[in-house]
Amino acid sequence: MEGVLLDPAQLARAAADAASDKKASDVLLLDIREVTTVADYFVICSGNNPRQIQTIADTIDEELGKQGAALLHREGTAETGWILLDFGDVIVHIFGPKEREYYRIERLWSEAKTVVYLQ
Repeated sequence: MEGVLLDPAQLARAAADAASDKKASDVLLLDIREVTTVADYFVICSGNNPRQIQTIADTIDEELGKQGAALLHREGTAETGWILLDFGDVIVHIFGPKEREYYRIERLWSEAKTVVYLQ
């Protein structure tokens, strides 16, 4: 079944919702269009352990796939504490707690506009 391709803002929100549904913590959706040309949106979230990180990644991939989005690139593993999912206009970062604290990616993109933040 082919889904209806959503615009990048809707895809990013669908990714954030999917992460939240799998109990991801500190789900952050950033609009980075004014700051970079890398993508339009970043979704950043945390999982408590490798199994949850993997589940969050798989669920986002599956949900966005249903919407017609193609996963262009996947990097990292749950065991390393950081998985990156690249859907082109939307890039999803799923961190373990220690890795999120270490990389502090939201601070690197502090000029970006926060669209959604769910604890």
